[in-house]
Amino acid sequence: MTPEGPAIPADAVDTAVRAPGPVSPQGRRGRRAVDVPDLVARARDGEARAVARLISLVEDASPALREVAAALAPHTGHARVIGLTGAPGVGKSTTTTALVRAYRTRGLRVGVLAVDPSSPFSGGALLGDRVRMQDHAGDDGVYIRSMASRGHLGGLAWATPQALRVLDAAGCDVVLVETVGVGQSELEVASLADTTLVLLAPGMGDGIQAAKAGILEVADVLVVNKADRDGADQAVRDLRYTLSLGGRHDLTGAWRPPIRRTVAATGTGIDALVDTIAGHREWLASSGEGHRRRAVRAAREIEAIAVAALRARMGDVRGSAALDALAEQVVAGESDPFRAADTLLGQL
Repeated sequence: MTPEGPAIPADAVDTAVRAPGPVSPQGRRGRRAVDVPDLVARARDGEARAVARLISLVEDASPALREVAAALAPHTGHARVIGLTGAPGVGKSTTTTALVRAYRTRGLRVGVLAVDPSSPFSGGALLGDRVRMQDHAGDDGVYIRSMASRGHLGGLAWATPQALRVLDAAGCDVVLVETVGVGQSELEVASLADTTLVLLAPGMGDGIQAAKAGILEVADVLVVNKADRDGADQAVRDLRYTLSLGGRHDLTGAWRPPIRRTVAATGTGIDALVDTIAGHREWLASSGEGHRRRAVRAAREIEAIAVAALRARMGDVRGSAALDALAEQVVAGESDPFRAADTLLGQL
């Protein structure tokens, strides 16, 4: 294991992924049986291929997923998770690249989960963010993974939380999560990240429009990127005015999002942004908000897994005689949908 972190062979970083479906006991397409303890041990020793395989198991909803989660659990909870969200074209990928460079300069190991739109033909990630991050392809202290959103709303892929656990357990000090860039449905990143950066750019909608989209409410730090363009001063004024209107940031003891100007393409303002993120991390620790956020994150993850399991069981009863009988009772007025649903849940 090198002191910097996992190496990244070109063919081990990531591949186009498929929608989850039935998997044979040997894995997809007859893959050999999975030795989860060995994979986790090799990932913790800095082997990028092992990290890639673990994330693929997560994305493929492998039968070994529960074993993977159990093996990773003791080694997680150390990485700083930073989310980047904003409309397409504001420079999220460029900012991510600049942040990777800044953290590497500080000697930290960095993981990047770049959630790309799914191809409508293959179902895989379009890999646009990975193409733009080639500056770090030869750095063995950086792990970059593109993940397909597969139509999942919220700007993230459904497997992102577990992929985060893999990178955390593999020893990444910082994990940057870059969302798809789909506008008003990107708010999910705030429930996943310790610090959420909301990026805006001059000429791409003022602070009022951002407030209408709801993204200012999830911001821990507001970043006006491409600040060398005309309209940057106005964008900052709009954001300050919008923040002055109140919201969750006005609560006693709450963190008030600072506004930072950057030109990510040249690195201007990135060091100040990193310092601001560090300041937010200190506030999270001193206020107890950091623990609260992680507890909420875990609760939502548990809920999501439980709901997914329930849906799977519902699939088993869909079209069954029991469900048909309940439906007939509702149609006949002998029962109502809520009582019928309670009966069905009791049978499950």
